[in-house]
Amino acid sequence: MNQEANVTIDLSSRERRFYDRLRESLASGREGSLIARVGDLVLLLPDLAVLLFRLMREPRVPTGAKMIAFLGLGYLVSPIDLLPEVIFGPIGLLDDLLVVGAALSRLMNYVHPDVVRAHWPGRGDALESVQRVTDWAEQKVRGGLRRLIPGARG
Repeated sequence: MNQEANVTIDLSSRERRFYDRLRESLASGREGSLIARVGDLVLLLPDLAVLLFRLMREPRVPTGAKMIAFLGLGYLVSPIDLLPEVIFGPIGLLDDLLVVGAALSRLMNYVHPDVVRAHWPGRGDALESVQRVTDWAEQKVRGGLRRLIPGARG
């Protein structure tokens, strides 16, 4: 039987300080409340970006996986977008969410799940959050291809 060993990681207080305090103040509210759920939704992209950044700095993450994280973050901060926020407003963040979610999904093939969980700044489980984003993205991309190309299977 193949059993994974748990990995324990303690983030420095400096690394946790800024984003975690900011997130806590923005998404304040009881877990499960409407305010907390809306806050979690609004903070999903920043949470995923912080996770990518922290994994990129993690010594246990292989170099190739760090490059995937770097490319995902590069697209996020790039002024060139498929859906520019300047034109499309908040809808313009969807392509960023798709790319960051895809980068994390790919990166998780190379990183122990406990390492990912230890660096997750959001509420709930990091792996479930990334899975929800990638499932949603896959569903939207497939639906879009079916509408663009009649008879396309996905």
